[in-house]
Amino acid sequence: MKIFSRRLRKLLSGLPVDDGRLQEIRLRVRAPILLRFRDGERSVTDSGRMISNPAEGYRVTPDDLKETLDYLSGYSMYAYEEELRQGFLTIQGGHRIGLAGRAVVEAGVLRSMKYITFMNIRLAREIRGCADGLIPFVYQEGNLCHTLILSPPGAGKTTLLRDLIRQISDGNRKHPGMTVGVVDERSEIGACYQGIPQNDLGIRTDILDASPKAQGMMMLIRTMSPEAVAVDEIGGNADVEALEHCMNCGCKILATVHGSSIEELKKKDGV
Repeated sequence: MKIFSRRLRKLLSGLPVDDGRLQEIRLRVRAPILLRFRDGERSVTDSGRMISNPAEGYRVTPDDLKETLDYLSGYSMYAYEEELRQGFLTIQGGHRIGLAGRAVVEAGVLRSMKYITFMNIRLAREIRGCADGLIPFVYQEGNLCHTLILSPPGAGKTTLLRDLIRQISDGNRKHPGMTVGVVDERSEIGACYQGIPQNDLGIRTDILDASPKAQGMMMLIRTMSPEAVAVDEIGGNADVEALEHCMNCGCKILATVHGSSIEELKKKDGV
């Protein structure tokens, strides 16, 4: 709650959001607050009452967003120029704040962002044990298999990958723990805050945070000698080439990709 403006904090602090159902809080200037739960969407009134009709919800003001950005950045957005270039900030607890507004482009390259008027707070949440049912299928004759998790956005593939990494890293009575290298391009898997992972990825896991996937995979192979490499949401030829390099080096691959079916996946360029 401390990241929100005082007005928004007052509206949101009394809501029943601690039971694990809340996934996102979306703030758009002059539009209603939208709360995305697992079972649907809600808004909140001027008095802090949760409702189903967004038209009756409290409308976010420019001052609400400005004050929230001040709290997020410690009153210094310039210190977060690199994060702004990627369009998100990761805060303590691993929560990711997506940002949109006016892009600052120089020579065809996105350099920063200003007039930020759209914000998506995605709540990080570990579900320990969610990969329990998957573990028997990712090993064959005691050896870890290359594993690709395919699902549409929002279905939980990153959450599943996170717990899979933890269990492979820690090991169990049937399978010894393995060294896992994680390239966490958008800080969603380990959710590092000032270099420290907020999520448990296991005792034998090394994380390269905020690195482009293709470059990060090559770096981990050279520097950390992982037995398995994990990445989230692969796409494009560069990622695939890096994955092939990891496989040729003897590393097992744990990865996710957007898609609704194998047929849809086969149509994607580079994948």
